[in-house]
Amino acid sequence: MLEKIPHAVGEALSGLKAGLASTTYHADFADVPETVRLTSPAFADGTPMPARFTQDGERTSPPLAWDNLPAGTARVVILVEDAGSPTPRPLVHLIAWNLMPEAGGLAEGALPSPGGAHQAQDLGRNSFLQDQWLPPDPPTGHGPHNYLFQIYALDAPLALDASPGRSAVIEAMRGHVLAKGSLTGTYART
Repeated sequence: MLEKIPHAVGEALSGLKAGLASTTYHADFADVPETVRLTSPAFADGTPMPARFTQDGERTSPPLAWDNLPAGTARVVILVEDAGSPTPRPLVHLIAWNLMPEAGGLAEGALPSPGGAHQAQDLGRNSFLQDQWLPPDPPTGHGPHNYLFQIYALDAPLALDASPGRSAVIEAMRGHVLAKGSLTGTYART
């Protein structure tokens, strides 16, 4: 959808970005210990994500792996936000909650997406109000976007209605986050 924005418009908006400081990781849970490791066999931290996970490719969710969860972890939440979005707040690309910690990760394409099949998960609404992976789709000429994959280890399952939004998930997490971790994937259209 955003690939149709003219390059000149994307370039004009290149200075407008939500910023890492406005992500849930830095704004809402800044004081939580950063001890959980979140990785992907598809890309290293701070490097470009393969196009297959974006609107320009197959649009499937990337594989993720986690470890070093603290004792007492009952559930895991994965939240993905675009800190480079030309919006006041980061664009939400994924909310997956009540994941079992012992799973150790998610396989490629494990989450609902416009590009494929998926395993059942508790999902929240992304910024396009869909319970699925929202593939990166930055405006042409806007520059690289930082997609912050966040993991939160919780001491209890979350009691939420179906399809919660970002605010509801954050509120339910308060007082239950034992530790966190992150992985940043970048993507840009030239």
